Amino acid sequence: MIQIYTGDGKGKTTAAMGLSLRAVGHGFNVCVIQFLKGSTYSGELYSSQLLRGKMEIYQFGKTCPHAAMIKSGFMKCQKCGSCFIGRKEITGLDRKKIEMAWDFAKKVLKERKYKIVILDEIMSALNRQLIDLDELLQVLDSIPDDIEVVMTGRNAPDKLKDKAHYVTEMKMEKHPFKQGIEARRGIEY
Repeated sequence: MIQIYTGDGKGKTTAAMGLSLRAVGHGFNVCVIQFLKGSTYSGELYSSQLLRGKMEIYQFGKTCPHAAMIKSGFMKCQKCGSCFIGRKEITGLDRKKIEMAWDFAKKVLKERKYKIVILDEIMSALNRQLIDLDELLQVLDSIPDDIEVVMTGRNAPDKLKDKAHYVTEMKMEKHPFKQGIEARRGIEY
């Protein structure tokens, strides 16, 4: 089946990671492909290391220049946007990374090694025209029945929502960021 977590609220990646934890608990192999993301200090990366062999995360984004300091707890995220493609101008190298991520995703789906394949922030790549929607729909049509595909990101296109079996929209009603509270380690990242 195909699942989508979309909307402007927090929790899209978190929901996908929760699903992956449940799946690993039942012995399923999980592959997470993160489009546009390159942060090396997020909690899901640490968790996946504990689940080595059952859950693998591949990032196709930019690396945070402060990752070592943030990971060690000496520094907080500076919100510079350096680790997320698209907050600033998209470069040729950024486009190449998304192309690599998309090619890798298609390969993973064909290999059938994983029961769950999470395409984290693929909506951001779609919305920036870095991935073709019609091609994504064709790929989804060719997925074997024994693979669950989970896609995350804001502004899921209607054609993609129509194709999906599950669509969950995360709606922000209130967020600590609006009160000046910064992202917290272990909660937002």
